Amino acid sequence: MDKDAKAFLFDLLSTPSPTGFELAGQRKWAAYVRNFSDRVENDAYGTAWATLNGRNPKSRRIMLEAHADEIGFIVKHITKDGFLRVDRIGGSDTATARGRRLDIQGDKGVVRGIIGNTAIHLRKDSLADEKAPKIHELYVDVGASSDKEVKKLGIRVGHPAVYADTVEEFGPHRIVGRALDNRLGGFILSQVLARLSKNRSKLQSTVIAVNAVQEEIGGHGAKMVAHRLMPDIAIVLDVTHATDTPGIDYAVHGEVKFTGGPSITHGTCNHPKVIKRIIKVAEKNKIPLQHESSSRYSGTDTDVIFDTKEGIPSALISLPLRYMHSVVEMADLRDVEKTIELITRVVESVTDDDDFAHKL
Repeated sequence: MDKDAKAFLFDLLSTPSPTGFELAGQRKWAAYVRNFSDRVENDAYGTAWATLNGRNPKSRRIMLEAHADEIGFIVKHITKDGFLRVDRIGGSDTATARGRRLDIQGDKGVVRGIIGNTAIHLRKDSLADEKAPKIHELYVDVGASSDKEVKKLGIRVGHPAVYADTVEEFGPHRIVGRALDNRLGGFILSQVLARLSKNRSKLQSTVIAVNAVQEEIGGHGAKMVAHRLMPDIAIVLDVTHATDTPGIDYAVHGEVKFTGGPSITHGTCNHPKVIKRIIKVAEKNKIPLQHESSSRYSGTDTDVIFDTKEGIPSALISLPLRYMHSVVEMADLRDVEKTIELITRVVESVTDDDDFAHKL
């Protein structure tokens, strides 16, 4: 990864973009991908997409999609003595929340808060029966003594917050931080655009790279943009659980390994003909590929894209990630590189003669 790309990645990962409040991150993504696209557009809720035109107006249209939002919290109540009560944004894990620093996105700028953690000395008599706190049991200390002092800080009910932890390098090939799910997806798509734009002669199809909002609460951004764009084929990029750490049962969760390359999912929303093309391209280019199954739904934006209108042949490609929905999400940059290469080669393989619909 070159210096400029890494700087963009770290900046993007450090920019708060909780679900419903993605604008700051979307502006940075849009500004960056303008360097590698013919145009950049967005919709009313902030989903952004960058387009590389194909050889002619009738070229196949490929949508590459990732989601831009991250999990977080939202202020639900302010007590008279100046503490905040919060609710989840997306799948925030209360089991790891206490004692963590938050950055609250207030009207006057970022305000640092701390999720309270009663000392172990005061909890020792109940430790044997202790469970993860419920969301309404968490409280945030912002250094205020009253609700009036909280108001002076520019905080009110409805302001979002994210963990203050940011990204860091972890050994020679890995990175750790919050929001790798799925800001890494937006980064990967930006690098696919960069490579495709340098080799336009290999590109026959029109490529639309989408960074969608509100995946963590139901894929709303992806649903809106799929309805608007109606591509001929969609490839969705998200993260998946790397299951090669202690305590995870392969029989329950499948086997996905770090440094094993990207994973593809079979079943449900994933179209067999698109999956077949991805496998063929991976084999031709000697890109390692892992496999997962989906028995009912994928849990990603693919679920709301594939059945849009008359249907969009779709496939899910996933990047292995450890410790999802925590402040220590971990990815291996070698897997990132393999995923960039795979998607680039798949896009280059699509010609005007390709038809991914089933023929009976």
